[in-house]
Amino acid sequence: MNGLLVISQFIPLLGFLLIFLSDRHEQKIAKISFWCSHALGLSIAALLLLWAHAGFPNHEYEWLTLYEADDYRFPVLFYLDKVSAVYLFCAWAIFSVIVKYCRVYLHREAGYKRFFLTIFGFLFGLNMVILSGSIDMLFAGWEIVGIASFLLIAFYRHRVQPVRNALRAYTVYRFCDIGLLLGAWMSHMLFHESQRFSQLATLFENPAMPPAGYAALLLLSFLILIAASGKSAQFPFCFWLPRAMEGPTPSSAIFYGALSVHLGVFLLLRTTPIWTYHYFTRFIVFAIGLLTVVVASLSEKTQSNIKGQIAYASITQVGFMFMELALGLETLVLIHFLGNAFLRSYQLLVSPSIVAHLLRVEGSADTGFYITNSSRFRSLPASLRNTLPEVLQNTLYVFSLQEGNLELLVRDALWEPLKRIGAALNAMNPWLKLLNAIGFFALVLLIIEGLGTSTQYLAIPISIFMVFASLSAFSQKHSPFKVWNAVGLSSILAGVAVWFLNPAASSDILLFASGIVPAWILGLIVLARLLKHENFADSPFAYRAMAETQPKLALLLFLSFLGLVGFPISPAFLGEDLLLSHASSHGPWFALPITIAFVINGIAAARVYQRLCMGRPAELNVVVEETGAEAVQSVQASNVLRPKDSPV
Repeated sequence: MNGLLVISQFIPLLGFLLIFLSDRHEQKIAKISFWCSHALGLSIAALLLLWAHAGFPNHEYEWLTLYEADDYRFPVLFYLDKVSAVYLFCAWAIFSVIVKYCRVYLHREAGYKRFFLTIFGFLFGLNMVILSGSIDMLFAGWEIVGIASFLLIAFYRHRVQPVRNALRAYTVYRFCDIGLLLGAWMSHMLFHESQRFSQLATLFENPAMPPAGYAALLLLSFLILIAASGKSAQFPFCFWLPRAMEGPTPSSAIFYGALSVHLGVFLLLRTTPIWTYHYFTRFIVFAIGLLTVVVASLSEKTQSNIKGQIAYASITQVGFMFMELALGLETLVLIHFLGNAFLRSYQLLVSPSIVAHLLRVEGSADTGFYITNSSRFRSLPASLRNTLPEVLQNTLYVFSLQEGNLELLVRDALWEPLKRIGAALNAMNPWLKLLNAIGFFALVLLIIEGLGTSTQYLAIPISIFMVFASLSAFSQKHSPFKVWNAVGLSSILAGVAVWFLNPAASSDILLFASGIVPAWILGLIVLARLLKHENFADSPFAYRAMAETQPKLALLLFLSFLGLVGFPISPAFLGEDLLLSHASSHGPWFALPITIAFVINGIAAARVYQRLCMGRPAELNVVVEETGAEAVQSVQASNVLRPKDSPV
């Protein structure tokens, strides 16, 4: 069983590597995806049969220790129980259908190889989340799923709207990382070596002796709810999921109809002993689900496209799952998850055929064609909406059109204040900023010497400069070099601040820097080569489609972006966890600013990659300007630009 756990985890990674090393020939990619999906199905079937033969135990397997230093340990830990078994089966079943569907659906698509690379990477991260035995390993898979979502939403990268919506979704994901990062930190601090999912239930067996105080468990529960609500598009983050439907229909089916949208539910199922310990957090979960059901069910009525309606229908069902979890109906949630995942995946896959069928029927009709004119609907009673007063009907209609103004609310509450602070910092003269920094630092040194206190308090001004550097990168609109340098500086300052808190952590800080510094330098080199003929002095850096014109350099920039934000392929991923661990033992106050800085850095670096590498190639823009719409259609017909899921 242990070997099958490892095989089930790494077959998607093998498929990813084989597709990456192959050429762009569709038949080779289709064969690799076919055999890898079948091999994965056999391994999962054998695993589940052995698990059932053993009597459905809660099975834990520690494969190896990835890193160990002093009292910190990061094991590669697998855990199989009824929750992971249900999710694992559903993931394989839907993934195999999507692979078979896409082998034909994406025929002659320019991004054929890129699509299969991304969905295999997504499945690798998803399996890591499902089979994770600790919150640290879950967070690694969580990050992989997030970056795969970002790439698939922006799959049709020639169009501006998918690219913008990809950044919107990634921004919500990164904000939710605050909850998961701080949750991992608190689990280390509160539970020490008992943060494994298999041990959570035993920690709460005695109600009279909880493993932590009420306030600590309440804060940890709120952090978990932030992560779960954002990932599953629950209130107040309902707005991003319909916009994520800009990607290809199969990716919408596997991500936002079936699997990714239910990961928030999975997180709540995994951490049930924590957030169900008090009735107040149960009530919060129930309220989030109820508000989501109300907002999403109303917004669905005014969607002008099928995929948007299905997205809100899926959000509504996940809201019901939140309510069921709050009531303690875990088994019902698993059944509900299976039904909703398969149904939404089917609806999304057949949606293009439904649209084409209705257009053919409308074109063949002699008179006006309205679906609601069918005699089948004439005998239905009046809906509840029609029985309301006209003023209330209009109010609900406007509320639905605006989707409850949730996006505006989240933007004004979270991002606009940060942008204003960053813009004010960027507007300052560089020499004035340097003098202010030196003066502030000298003042802190004088205070420390005057009071005779420890130099660890120097971490306070350094952490402030760290956050300021992140905000500067977040608000920078003109120079990608300034953004990149500000992100790198912020990360280095995080390591320096932790060193002042705990000088004995030098080796762990060097591990963190070994991922940040090479990625920082590589990014600067790539940016210099990409932009040697560009000038950003007067206008913001816009979409330049360098993934099309300079694919190798764009790939290097993407890898440096992943390293700079602490993606799981980089030592900086472990370094972030180590920094938070040292902060928790010597200065718990430092966990919040360092997490905020890491989250903002990820958004700023992603925007640099997005603006430079995505968009419409310059030669296509010239064709559009010179010859108009007919030229666009001819270029699209030659597979330079041929999005399947959007009108020309």
